[in-house]
Amino acid sequence: MLKRNSLAALLLIASHKTMSDIVLNVNGIEVIYNHVILVLKGVSLSVPNGKIVAILGGNGAGKTTTLRAISNLLKGERGAVTKGSIELRGERIENLSPSELVQRGVVQVMEGRHCFAHLTIEENLLTGSYTRKSKAEIAANLEKVYNYFPRLKTRRTSQAAYTSGGEQQMCAIGRALMTNPNMVLLDEPSMGLAPQIVEEVFHIVKDLNEKEKVTFLLAEQNTNMALKYADYGYIMESGRVVMDGAASELANNEDVKEFYLGMGGSERKSFKDVKSYKRRKRWLA
Repeated sequence: MLKRNSLAALLLIASHKTMSDIVLNVNGIEVIYNHVILVLKGVSLSVPNGKIVAILGGNGAGKTTTLRAISNLLKGERGAVTKGSIELRGERIENLSPSELVQRGVVQVMEGRHCFAHLTIEENLLTGSYTRKSKAEIAANLEKVYNYFPRLKTRRTSQAAYTSGGEQQMCAIGRALMTNPNMVLLDEPSMGLAPQIVEEVFHIVKDLNEKEKVTFLLAEQNTNMALKYADYGYIMESGRVVMDGAASELANNEDVKEFYLGMGGSERKSFKDVKSYKRRKRWLA
């Protein structure tokens, strides 16, 4: 029997010629807050280079904690990875600082955007270039951001506090792009945004992935939108991965349709209520 790595995940890896195509490996990590609260319970996932991978689930599933474990932002919330390992291109990164990860091409866009309210849009974007030395490169990156987010160019002299939620989300992503990343960890990009703005943001993410070859690992509650644009998905409940597969397969899975896409008539609220699904849980395999 397979343990922790589902057949679907292994098939994903096997579909690539070498393991070097896997840019990020999370191997059975556990995360504890305040030395007592176990939040992640053996989470494993892989992110192929140049793909969009989605972590899906409701509030409290462990999506944000997973991203913060990867970017090493847990310490500020008294959290720690206590078991397992996280590898970036084969290198263990649990002990690297967030700034060291940025220098290695990994940057996180936080849930809630966190723009500097008193700075203009352009000043916010330029804060993302602190690791860059060349003024010419910074200017080129800024122009690239404006090409993908023309609305930001229009509002570049406006204070972030006086821009819309959608503009702030675009600013937060643009600020991450100013670091010239290889991989972006994107936390709840649809939160608090109107549906048409959500569609626009995801469309830009897809463009960045295809044209700039940026790899994305995104955490999202909007399962329908995430599966529309992602290549692969992991569904989390209560700190565990309970299902994973190609985005198209998850979108057509009857359990996913019922519990996450609102297409079923049952009142069941969790995969735990499905006896047949219990036999498929990876941690029981």
